[in-house]
Parts: sequence; C-alpha cells; structure tokens
Amino acid sequence: MSQTTKKPELLAVIRIRGKVNVHFKIRETLNMLNVRRSNYMTLVPNTSSYMGMLKKAKDYLTWGEVSQEALEYVLNKRGEIAGRSKVSNKYLKENSSYTTIKALSKALINGETSLNDITGVKKFFRLHPASKGYKSVKRGFAEGGDLGYRGNAINELIVRMA
Repeated sequence: MSQTTKKPELLAVIRIRGKVNVHFKIRETLNMLNVRRSNYMTLVPNTSSYMGMLKKAKDYLTWGEVSQEALEYVLNKRGEIAGRSKVSNKYLKENSSYTTIKALSKALINGETSLNDITGVKKFFRLHPASKGYKSVKRGFAEGGDLGYRGNAINELIVRMA
C-alpha cells in the first residue's frame, strides 16, 4: 500500500514587478489573482487551475507554501477590513466563527475556510517593499533572483515585507 503525501493546501502569491508594459492577458491574470499592484500578497489554494495562472504570470510573481506562523504574522500586521482598519480578535469574534487570528490562520492552512468566507476582510495584503531589497526582479528564484516558485522560502520574504 502506497502512502500518499498531502500537498500543501495554501500558497502565498506576492507581486514583485510593476504594471508598465504588461501584456493585457497577463494583466487580467494578475487581476484574477487579486495582486493588482506590486507588493500585494494574496492566498490561493494549491490547485491545477491556480498553478496554470501562476505559471502564466511567473515573470511578475513569486509564490510558495505559506507556514502557519508567517500567515498569523501577516494577518496581525497587514490584515485589513473595509475602511482600512486592522483585523483584530474582537472583529473575528463578532463576524466569524473564529475567536482569534491564530485559529483563523490554522483553519486557512488546513483548507477549512478562506478569506472570502469572513465578511469584510480584504482578500489581499498590502505589504512593504522587502527590507534589504530583492536580489533581482528579472531572474527566477532558481537562478538567484526573486521571481517564480520559491517553496518555503516565501515565509522569510513575507516576514521581511510585513
């Protein structure tokens, strides 16, 4: 009997490059991913349709499997509700079945919920530019740059940008 490994449920997607001279098909793909500006981050499930979108826009994005600690950190620092207010434990208690940000991040990682299910919470995060900068915004992560798939190294980038 073969043992199947569970693939990660949630990917963090960060737009690194701007919007000048972007082909309209790629621009539409970036809009569908909710990364309309540089330094925006969104969370997407690890499905084949989203992977196709990520591969199409790979020259403008970086993505990887987000950890619960990094997700909790970015929800605390950069999570927003309508009116540009911060997401708080009090807001979650009143508007969702989750009482803390830690419980919400655990449910998001396990695929039990999404940010769409919680009323008023924005589906993207406005991040700062990366502290200590990027290596290269024109080369892939495997070639020493910052674009494309980066696996668990996305967590370190999220902490640098939050």
